[in-house]
Amino acid sequence: MAFTFVTYVMLLAGAFGVALLTTPLMRRLALHYVLLDVPNERSAHSVPTPRGGGIAIAAAFFLSLVLLLWWGVLPRAAGMALLGGGLLVAVIGAWDDRRHVAPQWRLLAHALAALWALFWLGKDLPLLTALLMLPSIVWLINLYNFMDGIDGLAGAQALCAGLAGGALLWLSGEPGLAMASLALAMSSAGFLVWNWPPAKIFMGDAGSGLLGYSFAVLALASVQSGALSALIWLILLAPFVLDATLTLLRRVMRGERWYQAHATHLYQRMTQAGYSHKQVTTAVILLNITLLWGLAAWLWRHAEFAAWTVSVAGILGAATWAYLQSRMTTKSI
Repeated sequence: MAFTFVTYVMLLAGAFGVALLTTPLMRRLALHYVLLDVPNERSAHSVPTPRGGGIAIAAAFFLSLVLLLWWGVLPRAAGMALLGGGLLVAVIGAWDDRRHVAPQWRLLAHALAALWALFWLGKDLPLLTALLMLPSIVWLINLYNFMDGIDGLAGAQALCAGLAGGALLWLSGEPGLAMASLALAMSSAGFLVWNWPPAKIFMGDAGSGLLGYSFAVLALASVQSGALSALIWLILLAPFVLDATLTLLRRVMRGERWYQAHATHLYQRMTQAGYSHKQVTTAVILLNITLLWGLAAWLWRHAEFAAWTVSVAGILGAATWAYLQSRMTTKSI
């Protein structure tokens, strides 16, 4: 099949359209079966809201992957890793949205999904690197879930990271991986229409877990192909990686029960301090567009400075996070 720019645009438009049209259907099903996220003391919303909209993201993204594999555009190993593990993560997440799943069973499913990804994409990795990748994939799945706590945030971050990652992969000569990243972005965009503040439906674990897993696999596939460094993906996902990881470390250092639900992430502190969901989500979008996209592009062109750049950016990011945490905590008291 001869591929043209129009073909690719149609696929991405289809991903957006499927998510856009499927999300309200999921909302009706959630209302019918009373699958509602009821506010509690940790919630950032004030009224019961349907959940499970992430299934629309999964439907649009998986359909895109199947087409890309069928057309021979997406490398088989990457496609199988994204589909197989992604389906497992989405299913366990959807089940958890419907009926609570014990943490150990969720963790087991996430570990199996990570092993599936490594089976397809980690055969050439050194053993130590593969062992480090396993918990990294599991962590990215869960941190994305932790960061899905206010209207629009998780979908907006997926849109921004997917667009930038797709553009850099395309410029690196990997159209298949580029289209997979862009399809993930467009699937998230279709859902975001309904999740934008004030949200009419929430993503739920089915969507947040899938997004985290998909970005982890795209990063692994990018490294395997030699197209992009994992550090570039770390930059593109920095708002989520920094907030989730630093919050976890702080809770551990304070001797808190880190595994218990809480509302101490920076984005949660910001809403507690009086900033609206729209303001916080818009701020994250602007951070991506004005800083992270440019930094990722610079790293793509100057790979020799990647380690130093990411180290300096990480230190500055951590300092900024600590400062804002202090400000928001004081303001919310």
